[in-house]
Amino acid sequence: MRSRLKTTLLPLLAAMIWGTAFAAQDVCADSMDAMTFNALRFFIAVIFLLAVGAALRAFRRRKASADGPSLPEKTPEEKKLERKRLLTAALTCGTALAAASVLQQAGMSLGTDAGKSGFITALYVVLVPIAGLFLKKRVPPVFWLAVALAVAGLYLLCMSGSFRLAAGDLLTLLCAVMFTIQILLIDRFSPGLDSIKLCTAQFTVAGAWSLLGMLLFEKPDFSAILSCALPLLYVAIFSSGVAYLLQIVSQREGDPAIVSLLFCLESVFSVIAGAILLHQRMTGREYLGCAILFLAVLIAQIPGFKRKNKGERYE
Repeated sequence: MRSRLKTTLLPLLAAMIWGTAFAAQDVCADSMDAMTFNALRFFIAVIFLLAVGAALRAFRRRKASADGPSLPEKTPEEKKLERKRLLTAALTCGTALAAASVLQQAGMSLGTDAGKSGFITALYVVLVPIAGLFLKKRVPPVFWLAVALAVAGLYLLCMSGSFRLAAGDLLTLLCAVMFTIQILLIDRFSPGLDSIKLCTAQFTVAGAWSLLGMLLFEKPDFSAILSCALPLLYVAIFSSGVAYLLQIVSQREGDPAIVSLLFCLESVFSVIAGAILLHQRMTGREYLGCAILFLAVLIAQIPGFKRKNKGERYE
């Protein structure tokens, strides 16, 4: 039961943080280019996670000294294998995350509006279980009902114009593919690795790619960056540092298909946040989209989806 709550509540919390961060991201997008924004957010998140990791290690040392001898330390060979696995995870997950972030910003810069971008990006809710079929991670037939409802809810919530695919939309679709890859890679590497170390390493690689792009293609305006320092810090610390850490922790025991379905609720939280914080009025269509999305999540949480062990098919 405790594991079930963790794999449900943590993704919901991550989705809430990502959804409420859209307003801050919009402010930053008016002041800086995409790669500059991503480089800053990822490296600030790295500093935040390094501080959190140091505080946790200090707490564990004090607890160990008070409780007496702990478990034996890992052998040099085990440490070497762990470092190799962490490096592989950092390079693959970080590269996928950097690519997804840049493609999303590039799509919006080419004219994809925020609603359509949110809908197309959230199509990972379909792509993740489809990719899982090729990885022999089958789900029961009723799960596809939840996926279909989620797509319908996202359409009602995000789409207000036509669905004609332009160049920016195609880049955003590639962004959804990269987020799918990132979710599946986290599912692959999170077991056996420290969550904070994995998240920090992922952001370091993503930040390095973004920094390289910034130096090659952009000219940062530091006065403009300072003008939106607070929203940048919110996105870096909460939307990146906290929410992506929650993603890794939740995917240790949860299936990526169901976790991705919970993540897509960020669209709901973004609309609700806009209504509360920015006094934007929600339409009946948007209320219906929210209701259908929540119904999809409830269907995905029925007891039949519980797995016996990670990597096994559902009962």
